[in-house]
Amino acid sequence: MAKRKNDSFSVKDLMASFIKENNLSKGMQKLEIEEAWALLMGQGVVSYTTKIQLQNKTLVVALSSSVLREELSYGKEKIIKMLNEEMGEKLIAKLMLV
Repeated sequence: MAKRKNDSFSVKDLMASFIKENNLSKGMQKLEIEEAWALLMGQGVVSYTTKIQLQNKTLVVALSSSVLREELSYGKEKIIKMLNEEMGEKLIAKLMLV
């Protein structure tokens, strides 16, 4: 019978190494951006959001309301700053509201 090693790892560490080994970090960032958008912008904005894409350092958000798009365009820099803080790194340099 093989002897067990007593090394213990946290699930977070194991998931991080799995994501890194399988080159899944880009996909995970996209999911985390969508979650951060929903958390920071609230249900009102999320209900008008149809699509969120992260392309290079540009976040493209499709909105179904032109009025909301105009209102959010005034606070682009603040939205970028809040999302980058929530993500813990500078992933977004530009925000496009379409």
